[in-house]
Amino acid sequence: MEPQVKSESKFTSEKNGGASIVVDDEALSPTDLSEMLAEGTKESHDRAENCQFVKDFLRGRIQRELFKRGTAALYFVYSALEEEIEKNKDHPHIAPIYFPTELHRHEALARDLEYFYGEDWESQISLSAGTKPYVDRIHEVGEKDPVLLVAHSYTRYMGDLSGGQILKKVAQRALKLPPTGEGLNFYYFEGIHSHKSFKQLYRSRMNELELQTDTKERIIDESNRAFGFNMMVFTELEETGKMIKEEVQDVGFGHSHAEIMQGGDINKCPYYAAKMAANGNPTYACHLAMMLLRHPPCQVALAAWVAALAVFTACYLL
Repeated sequence: MEPQVKSESKFTSEKNGGASIVVDDEALSPTDLSEMLAEGTKESHDRAENCQFVKDFLRGRIQRELFKRGTAALYFVYSALEEEIEKNKDHPHIAPIYFPTELHRHEALARDLEYFYGEDWESQISLSAGTKPYVDRIHEVGEKDPVLLVAHSYTRYMGDLSGGQILKKVAQRALKLPPTGEGLNFYYFEGIHSHKSFKQLYRSRMNELELQTDTKERIIDESNRAFGFNMMVFTELEETGKMIKEEVQDVGFGHSHAEIMQGGDINKCPYYAAKMAANGNPTYACHLAMMLLRHPPCQVALAAWVAALAVFTACYLL
């Protein structure tokens, strides 16, 4: 049973497995680490989100070989991260956010790699040049400055519980993966019954860490650095994709971004409309729905897109 997280004013109470989570919706301060991270990494988040590899992924333009290689890259990253977290699990700044049962991913990624490569998957994958600096940095901070593991944990796990859930739906549909979850174990958090309430718990634990302002700033800098490492992996996958001859089916809007943007009207861009809708603009939410309905290929995918948009909105609002 996890301890309750309490404060003195208005509470919301939810259950996450056996843990009772009591979070004060009104108690967040601009100096809380979670708020500083959200604000301080906003630009890095947007840059990563706008990498060509990510944009293609969100449209469903996924090469199976690249997805396999991306899964291998994640395996090496999470193996390093979780190795260092285990070594430092009693560290005063790591212990409060130590949730191995709920969060750790390397075993799930191993099952995905066995699905894609077979029983001898370990002999078929290797640490790529684009992923190695990320892995090396995680080991470096784990050994020399463990408090910075907070940044790497926040960047990876909170992303997996938010936007990562969109990628799961897109990948399953685009790669025609089994509905039973094979190949996508990474995205399933069996130990977490409510992503929203668990993220609230995790952020409250971060905010309770006793940290000086300069240490919080270093964590923000390290989180931005982590986004940079992720973009290096994306760039490497994008470049690799140019050399792989594999047919890719676009299961997105059915029209290229250039075709939709003819005439230069940004309001005709579905990505812009989706972004505005996710930011809470009801006009663009309606505009996006009408735009989808005008394109026959999108009528078939509309139900799936609405579900994905809901998760995408949650990534920003939670």
